[in-house]
Amino acid sequence: MTKRDIVSRISNETGMIQMDVQKVVQMTLDYISDAVAHGKKVELRNFGVFEVRTRKPRIGRNPNEPNTNVTIPQRTVVRFKPGKEMRESVMRLSAGGAGASKTASPA
Repeated sequence: MTKRDIVSRISNETGMIQMDVQKVVQMTLDYISDAVAHGKKVELRNFGVFEVRTRKPRIGRNPNEPNTNVTIPQRTVVRFKPGKEMRESVMRLSAGGAGASKTASPA
């Protein structure tokens, strides 16, 4: 699903003009991005939480030279933790279709 799909669905369900819906959706995403970029936690009830986490520096391996250690520096990442309702919806999806998706082969 793309942002365009979201705008179209909201426009169809509310009767609002797509341009107005697009502005609201974009502003919402901009505010979320801005808050996270400033290190703030964004909590959307029943959806999830966006927060900034700092990963510790660690030692990794170069896949081309497995005997060589590579220092991976500390870095800041955005973490999304789904809310209870989203987590339950995904669990129902995976429980209902888990067997079918593993046995199906691409055409």
